Order: sequence, then C-alpha cells, then structure tokens
Amino acid sequence: MAAPDRRSLAFWSQRLSALATELARGHRAARRAALPHAHDTARPTGKGPPMSEIDVAGQLAAIHREVQLKAADTAPEGGDVVAVLLRREYTADAADVWDALTAPDRLRRWFLPVTGDLRLGGTFQTEGNAGGEILTCDAPRLLRVTWGDAASIVALRLTALDADRTAVELEHTVPVAFAGGGAGALYVGPGWDHSLLALDLHLTGHPDPSGVESGPQGPEIGRRSIAAWVEVVRASGTATADEVAAGEAAALAQFAPAPQS
Repeated sequence: MAAPDRRSLAFWSQRLSALATELARGHRAARRAALPHAHDTARPTGKGPPMSEIDVAGQLAAIHREVQLKAADTAPEGGDVVAVLLRREYTADAADVWDALTAPDRLRRWFLPVTGDLRLGGTFQTEGNAGGEILTCDAPRLLRVTWGDAASIVALRLTALDADRTAVELEHTVPVAFAGGGAGALYVGPGWDHSLLALDLHLTGHPDPSGVESGPQGPEIGRRSIAAWVEVVRASGTATADEVAAGEAAALAQFAPAPQS
C-alpha cells in the first residue's frame, strides 16, 4: 500500500477531521462565550462533573473502534474506501440522542454551530469546518451526510436498546485515494472520539462539553485516543508500520500538541 501523498493527507486532515479547527483555543473560547447560560432550559445544566474530574480512561474505553478497507458505491468509479467506525452507548432515549445530534441549538453546545437548509436533500455548513449535503434523514434511526466532499460520507446509526439506553454507530468512509490507506484513520479517529465523548457529557448535563479538549485533560484525551487508534489500525492490517508511525506523529501534533514554552 503506497504511503499517502501530501495532497491526500491535507484533504483528510484539513477537510474531513471532525474537530480539526476546533483545536484552536481562541476559536473555542469565542464559541464558549457565545453559548447560552444556565437560564436556557433547552438542555440540563450544571449537573456534570467539573472538567478536571472527567474519567478520561472510562470515557474512551466506552468507544468501540474499527478500521476497514471495503468496496463502496460512494467511491469514485467504485473502488475501495477506508471505513472508520465507532460505536458507544448512551444513557438516554433515542429521541433525545437524535435531537442532540440534529438540533442546531444543541449541536453548538457540544460539537459545532451548524447552519444551512437542514432537511433531506438540503445542505449544511459547520462553523470553520466541513459542510455537505444531507443524504438520508430517518429520525431517529439514520443520518447520512457528505462531509467536505461528495465522496466523503458520514453515517450516524441509532439503535434503541431499551427505554433509556441508545447505541450510536458513527461510520466515516473516504476513498482510499484520499485517505492513503488505513493509517488515515489516525487523522480523524481522535476527533470523532472527542465528539462521542462530548456528546455523552452533553447528555449527562456537563456544564461545558465543548471546552473539555482545550481544558487541563485535553492532552490526556488526545494521547489516549491516539494510542487506541494506533492499536486498531495495526490490528486491522490496513497500513504498514511506517504509515502507522507517520499517522501517529501527525495525530499527536494535531490532537495532543506539546505545550509551547
């Protein structure tokens, strides 16, 4: 498998990462300042643990991860795609989880502000990050959108496990030509990890899910997440040792940068 070229890596890391631009602290600070405060009753507030008390290991262990190479109709002229798959369960009913994933006033609290024609066939734009088209919207079961490019597909599948427990599966598929092989998962997997972690904090009433990554536990979240994805990519057999090493180094620079002196 050929190593990804600069153009492929730039496409993957800059346009497809769920939280790439979120890593800038200035953007996060501005976004938090614009958030509704405790008097806003659209979601529970003030019930979660302080940021310094989040169980990072437990949160990341709750996520199941896979990396696959497979054929997909969405790839240009057929061909293979890299599929990055994450699953985790939430203590909330499917309707509440779906609302958190699709309602703009809630998305801005834990993910990103979203604007656009938010309906089936419409388009959307996340603030400072990817936009796309809404391909499927089957509430509260399946949401499929393009993410930054017509060949980049993000699917969210919800399964109600019981009255107050819901499983969420997130799959991001991109043509191998863009991702450069399975090691491309290291450019987006940690960002999606943080998204699923922040969603849990939002659903359980944490006061500031969007600020966790830039808080004191942010570097730990990044390092632990990257280590988990390195293991998954190695086990998948979809990348060479050199590709994994290069992906790990790039992911550390992006998601767990060394403190500046």
